[in-house]
Amino acid sequence: MISAWFLRFGMIFALIGTALGLHMGAAHDFALAPVHAHINLVGWVAMFLAGLFYEAHPERAARLAVAHLCLAVVGLSLMAPGIAAVLRGLAWGEPVTIAGSVMTFAATAILAFNVFRAAPRQSVFFDSDHTAAMKNPLQSGSSSRVETMVADSTSAASAP
Repeated sequence: MISAWFLRFGMIFALIGTALGLHMGAAHDFALAPVHAHINLVGWVAMFLAGLFYEAHPERAARLAVAHLCLAVVGLSLMAPGIAAVLRGLAWGEPVTIAGSVMTFAATAILAFNVFRAAPRQSVFFDSDHTAAMKNPLQSGSSSRVETMVADSTSAASAP
């Protein structure tokens, strides 16, 4: 499932970004802070959120989602070292950063398309018309899992 790949890559980028931040802190050299920020936000946060989205909306996890994943991973894998190269004054950094940024933008555009095309879900908190106040699952009139758990814990606590 594509959602698992997004979650895995998100965690890989979280580890890379955290390791870079740890290294910068230990060295007291924060010159690569923009790289650290891009890896954490574009890599960890955006990919992990995409994974959660595709898990919640499996109907959107088709070929377009695979293109999203490929563009996001390759785009960040180019953009991060490209930014580092630009910060170090290396000539190859700018075109690599541009290529990675364009790929990352395309990946984000695919996610936006998928989000806006996703079927709305029934909320457990709101009525079906989405205008009513939050529903209390304990007052729903039918026995819910939460009510059963509360009843079980209350009867277990009062037992001798």
